[in-house]
Amino acid sequence: QVQLVESGGGLVQAGGSLRLSCTASSRTFNFNAWGWYRQAPGKERELVALSSSTGGSSYADSVKGRFSISGDNAKNTVYLQMNSLEPEDTAVYYCYASLPYGRRYWGQGTQVTVSS
Repeated sequence: QVQLVESGGGLVQAGGSLRLSCTASSRTFNFNAWGWYRQAPGKERELVALSSSTGGSSYADSVKGRFSISGDNAKNTVYLQMNSLEPEDTAVYYCYASLPYGRRYWGQGTQVTVSS
C-alpha cells in the first residue's frame, strides 16, 4: 500500500504562484506514472499533469505554459509549480500514482483557491 500526502495548497490572488508537493511512502522508481489531478465543485476530476517513468510528461491544455511538473526521486516527491494562476484553477488538487498490475493510489487532496 502506498500513501500519498500533498502539501502546498492555499489561497492566492490571480496571477500569483503556488508550488504543490506530493510525497510517497515508498520509493518511486517503479511508478508507471504519477502527478496531479484536480476536481472543482460540481465537476469531474480531471488530469492536470502527469510524469511518466520514461521521463515524459503531459499537461492539460488549460495549464500548458503555466504549470510545470518535476520530481525528486531521492525525496520520493513530485512537485507541481503553478504560475499565472487563474480563478478557474480553483479546485482540490490530488496527487496520483500508477503502479504495475493496475494498482493506483490517490492522496487526500489539497485545496487551491485563486481569488479574482
